[in-house]
Amino acid sequence: MIPASFAFTWPLLTCQKPAKPRLRRRFRRQPSNRRKPLKPDEIRKLDAYFKRVFQNPKLEVKARPRKEDSAELYIGDEFLGLVYKDEEEGDYNFSMAILDIDLG
Repeated sequence: MIPASFAFTWPLLTCQKPAKPRLRRRFRRQPSNRRKPLKPDEIRKLDAYFKRVFQNPKLEVKARPRKEDSAELYIGDEFLGLVYKDEEEGDYNFSMAILDIDLG
């Protein structure tokens, strides 16, 4: 049995520092300085380019509704990918994601 005169105090270890609360940081993608808004005439040129290269008149390049730095490529009403302009290089980049379910 523990004698009554022996008292426990909290915290038991006074040399420990209290834990700092962890802050959740949301990492946001920084806007690229290399991407500039696509102009309507550039979108028309890209549209003509894709139709000519892939020999498909159903391809259509459309401006994005909320972003000006890229355009969307469609075949009919199906989304194919995004087209970005790289200002430093002066060229365009086409990005297309292919899902597993589309391959099967």
